[in-house]
Amino acid sequence: MSFSLPDLPYAYDALAPYMSRETLEYHHDKHHLAYVNNGNNLLKGTDWEGKPLEDVVVGSFGKNTGLFNNAGQHYNHLHFWKWMKPNGGGKIPGRLEAKIIADFGSVDKFKEFFIQAGVTQFGSGWCWLAVKDGALVVSKTPNGENPLVHGAQPILGCDVWEHSYYIDYRNRRPDYLKAFIDNLVNWEYVDEMFEAALKK
Repeated sequence: MSFSLPDLPYAYDALAPYMSRETLEYHHDKHHLAYVNNGNNLLKGTDWEGKPLEDVVVGSFGKNTGLFNNAGQHYNHLHFWKWMKPNGGGKIPGRLEAKIIADFGSVDKFKEFFIQAGVTQFGSGWCWLAVKDGALVVSKTPNGENPLVHGAQPILGCDVWEHSYYIDYRNRRPDYLKAFIDNLVNWEYVDEMFEAALKK
């Protein structure tokens, strides 16, 4: 199955002032497109050609670095666009909120852990909320890596590569992460992934 660039699920200026039109144009139209094009070229003639994206990501990890980097970033960004929405943040759906409180102590404590994971990821990478062995866990990964390759199902991720925030926040990564978690997260989509992860 070849990779393709999806349209954004909202207008380019819909996430302002927390994420600008310019950021989305560069991030989606140039960076994500590059992962798609490079990934398709690197996929040709491999054992993973024609396989589902998750299988490509997990299968190429540690075996084909170029393919993994691009497939991982394609997977991450497919969900990243959906993990945000205009007027995001706000109320977390009931069962997910209860699980967050059970596993982290409170929603505020979870947000603190999530932001800290993103702030302390040295260089490029991602911070995550994932389901592993029935529990919610916060983690961070370098570059295009994600929880799939560590036996977990990601349900929320935030891109901390500089191209995702530098136009709007310059070097203020903590401010970007706080804006993301408080004002951009599409909790309905996170909840959808949470429910799907529980069934795996």
